[in-house]
Parts: sequence; C-alpha cells; structure tokens
Amino acid sequence: MKVSELSRRTGVQVPLIKHYLRQGLLHPGRATASNQADYGEDHVHRLRFIRTLIGIRGLSLGATKEILDAITAEQDDLHQVFGIVLGVRPTTLEEQTKTMAGTEPGSEPMPTPVPTQAPAGLADARMLIAEMEWDVSPGNPAAHTLAEVLAALGDLGADIDWRGLLPYARLADSIADVDVRQMHGERDLLAQAERAVLVSVLLEPALLALRRLAQESKSARHFGGGGNGGSTTPAAG
Repeated sequence: MKVSELSRRTGVQVPLIKHYLRQGLLHPGRATASNQADYGEDHVHRLRFIRTLIGIRGLSLGATKEILDAITAEQDDLHQVFGIVLGVRPTTLEEQTKTMAGTEPGSEPMPTPVPTQAPAGLADARMLIAEMEWDVSPGNPAAHTLAEVLAALGDLGADIDWRGLLPYARLADSIADVDVRQMHGERDLLAQAERAVLVSVLLEPALLALRRLAQESKSARHFGGGGNGGSTTPAAG
C-alpha cells in the first residue's frame, strides 16, 4: 500500500509517519521509485503499536524507540517483553546504570546518595507479596504504590492492614491469570507487545468501571430501600 493508504488504515497523518521513519521508529517500506515506497501489514501493526505507546502510555518518541528496540532484542522471552511494555524493567543498560547511580543519560555522575529509611509501609507490602507467593522484580513500582497505600491507611487509623488486602490480592491474582491467558496465541512479537499493553493498560479503566457498577448494585441490594428490591436504577425513559 502507498503511504496515503497506510495513513488511512492507521489514523496516523502522513507527515507523522514520515517523521517516525526518519527517527527509526518505523522501518522503511519497499522502494518503488526515488521518492515512493510500498508498505505492508507489518507497518500497519507497528504504527498502531507506536500510537498506543505514545497516545495511551504517554511516552516520548525516544522512550518509544527504546521500548521497540528492547522488544526486538528480547524476541524469545515474552516475560521480558511484558516487563518492558509495562515499565517494570529498564529497557537499556544505560537506564539500568542511571537507576543505580541516580544520573540521567549523558549527565555528570551524582554523588552517591546517603542511604535513607525505607518508605513507610514497604515492609507490610513485602509481607503481602510474600504471603501471595508472587514472584516480582525489586524495581516494580506497584510495590511502592502498595506501600504508600498501606502507610496512608495506618496514618488514618483505619483497621485495614496488609492482611485486610489479601482478599483483594487474591482477586487481582485471578485477574492476572486472565491477563496472561490472553497473551497466548500471538506469535508475532509486536502483536504480543501490543496485547500486553491492551490487557494491562487499556483494560484498567474498564476494570475500575466494572467495580463501580458492581459496588452500586451490591449497595442497592444490601442498604437500599424501596419496593423494587433496593435498586436505584432509574426507570426507562
């Protein structure tokens, strides 16, 4: 297909496609003339994935290229591809070094920071993770989010500790089973990566929406009044 058809199929404007080509995010098409090329379904797939990373994940062009390069380097390891797409593991050795040394790429090394106290709630978060027997990387930011929530619950005097979150953790474990099963069946590398974004990022608002709907229904059933069984659903029309 010509670049105009590629643009129509993907919803990406032609000037932006050409920019992706110049930046190396999109591999060149098959040259048919000095200034023309044909593109295939692999270009359609890659463009859609690029648009998802930039538009949904909010990544920069540079970060998107690093992810695409890292995915290509991990062709035989779907677990690593999943971690790269989710931002759980660094995409490059430079990022790993930056994380360990506290520097930005190309900047002067910073002084070695003085060790500080572990974030409040981190010990409890680790206890929950251990109780669930989850095999997670030390750099997974979700562990720190969990620690912050547990610390906030403690500060508020709530009677919910890490044990109180275990029922939620078990539900999350079941959801993750569904997520991983949805990853099977894709053989193309970019299709696998795109699927990882779909089941982990794009579906999160849907999961929250389903929870809110279920909460209203359960509240109406247990606490609501009225002659229609407690339902607060408005009448049609």
